[in-house]
Amino acid sequence: MIATLDLQLASDAPDLPAESDIQQWVDATLHSQGLTSGELTVRIVDEEEGRELNHEYRAKDYATNVLSFPFEAPPGIEIDLLGDLVICAPVVAREASEQNKPLKHHWAHLCVHGTLHLLGFDHIEDAEAEEMEGIEIAILGQLGIDDPYADRE
Repeated sequence: MIATLDLQLASDAPDLPAESDIQQWVDATLHSQGLTSGELTVRIVDEEEGRELNHEYRAKDYATNVLSFPFEAPPGIEIDLLGDLVICAPVVAREASEQNKPLKHHWAHLCVHGTLHLLGFDHIEDAEAEEMEGIEIAILGQLGIDDPYADRE
């Protein structure tokens, strides 16, 4: 294990991934960036909490699939804490169904995607998005998961 994972289940949604799966997805992401350690929290929530957090932190009044909260240590403090991911289980399930993707594959994608955000990657600019998506596709491919962007128009 590379990551120290604090998994918080605040959802009773069916078909949630196993902690070992989340560990594998996060570890693969950290490994892809040459990291040998890192601490993060993954909190799985229902739509109410997802919506509240998205509204509070992004001023968007709906639940989104994943929110990333990177930890920024004060100057001079060295710590392996990466931050927190909040993943909304009902949104993940709905998106997987709408996109005709295996649910577990969509969970993997969002864990990888969110972890990359914690590591400082973003997709606001086209060049950033291309770089981040390329890393996601490579990590997921190593995990035996198809390119999540292959079907977009």
